Amino acid sequence: MLNIQQFLFKNKIGLILAFEGMDAAGKGGAIKRLTQRLDPRGLIVHPISAPQQHEKRYHYLQRFWRKLPQHGQIGIFDRSWYGRVLVERIEGFATTDEWKRAYEEINSFEKTLTDESYILLKFWIHIDKDEQLKRFHDRLNDPYKQWKLTEEDWRNRDKFDDYTECANEMFAKTHHKHAPWVVIPGNNKQYARIKVLRETITFVKEELNRRGLPIDENMISLDGDQNQ
Repeated sequence: MLNIQQFLFKNKIGLILAFEGMDAAGKGGAIKRLTQRLDPRGLIVHPISAPQQHEKRYHYLQRFWRKLPQHGQIGIFDRSWYGRVLVERIEGFATTDEWKRAYEEINSFEKTLTDESYILLKFWIHIDKDEQLKRFHDRLNDPYKQWKLTEEDWRNRDKFDDYTECANEMFAKTHHKHAPWVVIPGNNKQYARIKVLRETITFVKEELNRRGLPIDENMISLDGDQNQ
């Protein structure tokens, strides 16, 4: 993955990875595995939470435009602009007109990025209800992980089925060849992390080939990445 990062830098192609999924799905762990062998000077991870008060004065996509990586760098979003059609929809923070309109706005936003020079890949890490409950209890019983568990997590769990339904609609309306969704089975953390790595490398290779910038297969060392 480091060689891919260097190749992207040399050719001034930005890589954007967006991660979504249920609470405790393992987004942070997958991001950590993906980035641990990369040059930190060429990437930035954005943990996305609710917009700040001053950010609400602008279009909801404005705060994401400001976080885009430079050409040749990697930007990773731990949650993303898809909050508009997930949590904001479910919790009523966006009106029906706003979240319905967001699908077209997001598709236009992503098409603008990929037309420019960016490579964009979106991950949904999926865990079932039983696995989520187990991870919640693990966090609750571990003093070093208790900070990860909030009242909001428990409240969101009560709407697990609503989130699943909205996610499926989101996939149907925003999955495109230039900006696809990849659903990662997340009950097994190790499998999920390696799967994210493999899917990232595969998609980047395909996109580079499509753009007439094939990368030497000898530069890609997946085994070295996945064994870490």
